[in-house]
Amino acid sequence: MIKQKIRKAVIPAAGFGTRFLPATKAQPKEMLPIVDKPIIQYVVEDAVSAGIEDIIIVTGWHKRNIEDHFDYPYELEKRLQNSGKQTELDEIRRIAEMANFYYVRQKGPPGTATAIWNAKNLVGDEPFIVLWGDDFIEATPTRCQQLIAAYEKVGGSAILGSIPVSKPEDYTRYAIADGKKIDDQILEVSELIEKPGVGKTKSKHAIVSGYLYTPEIFPAIEQVMKRAEKSNTPRELLYADAVNIMLEEGKKIYAAEIQNSKYHDCGNKLEYLKTVVEFGLKHEDMREDFAKYIKGLKI
Repeated sequence: MIKQKIRKAVIPAAGFGTRFLPATKAQPKEMLPIVDKPIIQYVVEDAVSAGIEDIIIVTGWHKRNIEDHFDYPYELEKRLQNSGKQTELDEIRRIAEMANFYYVRQKGPPGTATAIWNAKNLVGDEPFIVLWGDDFIEATPTRCQQLIAAYEKVGGSAILGSIPVSKPEDYTRYAIADGKKIDDQILEVSELIEKPGVGKTKSKHAIVSGYLYTPEIFPAIEQVMKRAEKSNTPRELLYADAVNIMLEEGKKIYAAEIQNSKYHDCGNKLEYLKTVVEFGLKHEDMREDFAKYIKGLKI
């Protein structure tokens, strides 16, 4: 039984969001709204649902809006209070009180491994969760609860959240894990292939969003950096490279299929629009009127 409580989550959020330009010219893609709540708030709420206390967000110079969102807006609070808008005031305060928020600027070569590396000093020697800031998974239990439950069950150096491949293009969009099944949910990973392409693997375990790492990931990322320097070929440093180094070293890596789930890839314009529509149709304040509007559209 793993007894060390997992208290920290790292959210890389330093990308430029070029696929959403010009909307992301002056605001982070992670702050794009899903009806009335930004994408990254769903990500934070997922982490908090599993008992995460410290949220470490890896940002860039153009991401101050994220810091402001999770801060205490004194003037806004006073205006809501003076206007008698208690429901809105309670929600604004809840956002700031969900967790302890820490921010670190990303520096170094581009890539997902670099973002994780930048959080090293704040993570320390504890296991931690990594969640991307522009996608999330609806699940029961929540994604982070399932990752922690899998870690408590099998241990290992990393637990990678997975969903089943649903269409051929998934092989060109996501990393794919191969290996042997431990049970109906957990796969012991033998290989992680970054965007292998159609027909290159028979595995249907897409690693899309949500990872639980022990601090063993940091020496592996350091090896990725050293290998990149020796090759003298500029490229992004990917988390999958670090995971494969841990596999080379004989460390146990597992993939846990996130069950009862729906994945929302909000870094993709079409999938983002689908998510907005789905959440609009579930929104208590507007779902009936919105459903009538959708049904009445002529295409």
